[in-house]
Amino acid sequence: MSKLKISEDWTSTIVGWFIIFLVVFQLKPHWPSFSWPDADALMNKIFTLDNVGHALIVFCFMFLMALIAGLFTGKKLKMIVASFPVVFFLTLLAMVVGGNKFLKDWGFETVIFSLLIGLFISNIFSIPKWLKEALSSELFVKIGLVLLGTTVLFDDLLKAGALGLIQSCVVVFTVWNFCFWLCRKMKIDKEMSLMLSSAVSICGVSAAVATAGAIKGDKTKLSYVVSLVLVVAVPMILIMPGLAKLMGLPEDMAGAWIGGTIDTTGAVAATGAIYGEVALQTSTIVKFSQNVLLGVAAFLISIYWSYSKKEVTEEKPTLKVIWLRFPKFVLGFVAASLVFSFCVAPEVVSDAKPILKNIQGMWFALAFMSIGLETDFKSLITSENRRSTYAFLGAQAFNVVFTLLVAWILFGLIA
Repeated sequence: MSKLKISEDWTSTIVGWFIIFLVVFQLKPHWPSFSWPDADALMNKIFTLDNVGHALIVFCFMFLMALIAGLFTGKKLKMIVASFPVVFFLTLLAMVVGGNKFLKDWGFETVIFSLLIGLFISNIFSIPKWLKEALSSELFVKIGLVLLGTTVLFDDLLKAGALGLIQSCVVVFTVWNFCFWLCRKMKIDKEMSLMLSSAVSICGVSAAVATAGAIKGDKTKLSYVVSLVLVVAVPMILIMPGLAKLMGLPEDMAGAWIGGTIDTTGAVAATGAIYGEVALQTSTIVKFSQNVLLGVAAFLISIYWSYSKKEVTEEKPTLKVIWLRFPKFVLGFVAASLVFSFCVAPEVVSDAKPILKNIQGMWFALAFMSIGLETDFKSLITSENRRSTYAFLGAQAFNVVFTLLVAWILFGLIA
């Protein structure tokens, strides 16, 4: 197997695309239901024999993919056989908790419960050495990111129309640069600055994860950024519709403002729905159009990071050196986005997209469970993280004001 060993980046690309081919050619595990509004539904819908059976089928599918990935990366298969079932079934618990309708309506994503459960277990109990050594959070993140490319479609830019496209480009570019400048002014390291800037300007959790993958970022910093994004999104669900009503904003303008400022797609949908049907449609389309820019941003950040990284030998950053440093999974992500946007029939995309999104979400949930299990909670409470919180809040405040101005000009004066 040592001859077969390849890098984690190429492994994630190969496994991700293998899953895409399987799904496109109709090999689709029946996805279990995790959504429940009350205790009755929890017992009568989630914990039924059928649903548990579907969960076991998904486990077999994901377990097989993890074994294939382990073969390519040269991991001992007995370590994967011992550790993956533990991480998977803990992740299932997080997905059941995150499936509660009340929590989903408030924009809490499954990844936050994966992270919290992992942190709770690792900081209350002693994690066996064999389990900690076998965790593969970075690999899981990268496979999920390759699959994420299939849901980041350029059609969403067209749906947003010229005004939505202009707003997305102007807001993402301006807010990203403002946040990065603010972080550097506050002496936050470049790694954290990049993750915060992407999270606040593009699409929250997905952007933070993609940026961390592109720069091989610290997992503890990533978990802090993800927690920050999700916690800040919650009060905005209530505050932004109230502010929009106080200012008397029409629904399309309010929707454009909401879609451009709130960082998670679920929270955007919840907030837009509070304001009205048109606001919901506009906010969702604007958020989707910003999501599309994630591929472009990840590619540019990868090039920037590859070029700016300083080695001990101070090796001149030639094209060859940049290629060697460049995270190859980003190519798999961008290729998936381009192929699903322009090369695959729309009916195939609409058929494959839901299951690919579910599988992608599962890989992310597995990754954050792994991050939680290997993270000491005390490492999250640092002076730099406190500065990061202030920088994120400052950038989000700028985002709210600037995006309102752009939405007013585009949807009020020009439209």
